[in-house]
Amino acid sequence: MMTELMLAVVLGSSPVAPEIQDYTQKGLRDATFVAKKVKASQKELREINDDFGTTYRFDRIQFQYKEPLKLRLEAQVDETSAVYIIDGPQQMIKVPRLRVNTKQDLAKSPGRRQTPLDFGVLTPALFKDLFQAKFVRMDRATGDAVFDLTYQNTDDTSRHRIWVDVEKGITTKREWYNQPGRQLATFIYESPKSFGGVWIPTQVSVKNVNNVVAGITRYESVKVNTGLGDNLFLMR
Repeated sequence: MMTELMLAVVLGSSPVAPEIQDYTQKGLRDATFVAKKVKASQKELREINDDFGTTYRFDRIQFQYKEPLKLRLEAQVDETSAVYIIDGPQQMIKVPRLRVNTKQDLAKSPGRRQTPLDFGVLTPALFKDLFQAKFVRMDRATGDAVFDLTYQNTDDTSRHRIWVDVEKGITTKREWYNQPGRQLATFIYESPKSFGGVWIPTQVSVKNVNNVVAGITRYESVKVNTGLGDNLFLMR
């Protein structure tokens, strides 16, 4: 069987590589959902890195996202509540009971930012100033488009390889590599659903480098394009 490249040669044309912008959720303006912990092994999560298991200590986390790249997380354990806000490269972490109220500029450390990519969703804003995408291949087994994502205009060399469902425009699989090039984890995005024409995976599993499932999260109460206000993402 001829490959796509061989067929293109026979036909006298060059294969046209897909563009990542073809698969972004252009209709997504904002989204709200609850992330519910289904499974978590702190031992296996620590194999990814020392801090990765922190969010898995919460049974439920409310997420609010707004384009471009505004994110708010709220969680509570017993009497301790925590708020995490990202607005572009600016980050705030607030834990009132522990008197924590920190703000950081992550412009030079984009690998520390949380974005819709973490949830398996590709938005136009991701590829405006943050990521650049290089097409790798079409995966024969799944038909997914495979891209390597690296950060723009930074010395941060951490990267991601993603598999994209070309029909739904969502990530089905993501491999995460640190700056020295070591693979840290693999994320599997499942059970996609359409919300007003916007496709979002509703479950994500993370495997560590030993290919052990370290955590599973389910997304519930998903609402899209409800008109979230910018005041939700103010750092104060």
